[in-house]
Amino acid sequence: MIIKPGELLSSINTPEDLRKLKPEQMLQVTQELRQFIIDVVSIHGGHFGASLGVVEITTALHYVFNTPYDQLVWDVGHQAYGHKILTGRRDVFHTNRKYGGISGFPKRKESEYDTFGVGHSSTSISAALGMAVASQYKQENDRHHIAVIGDGAMTGGMAFEALNHAGATNANLLVVLNDNCMSIDPNVGALKEYLTDITTSRTYNKVRDEIWNILGKISKFGPNAQHIASKIESGIKASILKQSNLFEGLKFRYFGPIDGHDINHLISVMEDLKHIPGPKILHCITTKGKGFALAEKDQTKWHAPGLFDKITGEIYKTHYDKPQPPKYQDVFGHTIVELAEQNPKIMGVTPAMPSGCSLNIMMEAMPDRAFDVGIAEQHAVTFSAGLATQGMIPFCNIYSTFMQRGYDQVVHDVCLQNLPVVFCLDRAGFAGADGPTHHGAYDIAYMRCIPNMVVSAPMNEQELRNLMYTATQEGAGPFTIRYPRGEGVMPNWRTPLEVIQIGKGRTVQEGEEVAILTFGHIGNYAVDVCKKLSFDGITPGHYDMRFAKPLDEELLHHIFSKYSKVITVEDGCLQGGFGSAVLEFMVDNGYSSQVKRLGMADTIYEHGSQLELHREAGFAPEDIERTVREMIGVAVKV
Repeated sequence: MIIKPGELLSSINTPEDLRKLKPEQMLQVTQELRQFIIDVVSIHGGHFGASLGVVEITTALHYVFNTPYDQLVWDVGHQAYGHKILTGRRDVFHTNRKYGGISGFPKRKESEYDTFGVGHSSTSISAALGMAVASQYKQENDRHHIAVIGDGAMTGGMAFEALNHAGATNANLLVVLNDNCMSIDPNVGALKEYLTDITTSRTYNKVRDEIWNILGKISKFGPNAQHIASKIESGIKASILKQSNLFEGLKFRYFGPIDGHDINHLISVMEDLKHIPGPKILHCITTKGKGFALAEKDQTKWHAPGLFDKITGEIYKTHYDKPQPPKYQDVFGHTIVELAEQNPKIMGVTPAMPSGCSLNIMMEAMPDRAFDVGIAEQHAVTFSAGLATQGMIPFCNIYSTFMQRGYDQVVHDVCLQNLPVVFCLDRAGFAGADGPTHHGAYDIAYMRCIPNMVVSAPMNEQELRNLMYTATQEGAGPFTIRYPRGEGVMPNWRTPLEVIQIGKGRTVQEGEEVAILTFGHIGNYAVDVCKKLSFDGITPGHYDMRFAKPLDEELLHHIFSKYSKVITVEDGCLQGGFGSAVLEFMVDNGYSSQVKRLGMADTIYEHGSQLELHREAGFAPEDIERTVREMIGVAVKV
């Protein structure tokens, strides 16, 4: 279905086209841009609420600043759809997040307007500051550098590190704070409360408007007036808010808060800010999902709703005649509550993803034992370590890709002290349409090299429950459980909890000549392949290894003694991963079987469905079957 943009939007192929329009036409541009996003996302899917909330900010930035010469950096990228549409990708926007289409996030190789690739949060200020300092060095003094960051991303420690550095420079840096009190879930913490104080003080806002009028007319009074106005404004902020301004304490000029949906005022303010040197912050108040009533009302649900009817707001769901398996994240969410009801030492921790990882189930049932710590993976890990020193058993649930941000803390604060922190790594393996910034490709490799760490992966929901139960037992120590995005395979998944012996795999079926060793959910592909091969009289052995560390050495001795050919399958990187662990065992123990490893090659995989990416990487069901047939010399069926 071809979606036609509005009259003005259809004429905008670059920001230069946008800047040819009159200021009074900008309201129509924003209306058409917002409608185009609604039209396309309702039919083709994608992130939704975040981009609707910054339509006016996006339009104003590209209208006022000379992009791409002026450098515009987006934080996370959920909010960059309008940016993509205005920068030459309107006609291919329907391919967003689809296999072979444009990325759902800013990507340097996709457009010169995407100045920095993003996907994880809290990076924009650091990147923009680096660009600004480089421009100073190159004497590009007319160049502007703008970081657009949400109040959720501002809770990340890296954002504060960048603010601290930037305040000590005279870099030409503008930070646009998109304040909607939301990331994916509602924001938490003291910063949220601080921003709320600023935005709700009627007295301050009234005086601030008067001060702003003075600042907007600075050029009429000369440089001394600017200095005086700045002093007056800072003093009023401090006295009315009964506290010093956080950002000005970091030596940023602070402006706002202003209405982030008033396009004409945004343009006027940004034009003024172009002439104020040094680091500055513009605080904009927005509504996530602006312009689509249901998205404004339920912002978490409409962050990425899938396909929906833009008229009625009905989100399309697939209906099944039979019970379907649950998502792994929901099995985690319900199981941790079940475990916590039995064991008062169990606590839950997540860095800003309670609905994404389903810890919200525990947060509702046991609010004093489940914590959303904000977008702060490093803190989440060390906070969990602190809990563990006091006899608690924290389940720290972090997406595999985000776990990379807390790796130093895993090593130093958990494993070196051998503390019983359970890391539940959601979205392990290919994450799908979110693409390379979100693929959980590396956790097997980076976790199994740390002393004291157990590395496990369930093949189904029952094993996830049992691994979680096992990790709570005395002496289990640091424990990683990885599982993928999406559904498992067991509609009847509420099985009795059982302890699994750490480091013990299981035999799915014995076979002849070739053995398939799988790690995690991907083993279900091998089950299907073995059934298919059995019709041709081919019976490979299949072993669900469960643990990449410690390996089940007894089972591996059996396998390498019996089979001359071995295939390993994992939804993770081959370098240093599960297959590498098996090869290390083989070499260390003097075996010489032929081994073929299936998994992610040493390359960057783009976005697409999980099955499309499994096929690209070569470990989809047909790839496993072909490998078995090739290794035993039986013709591959076409």
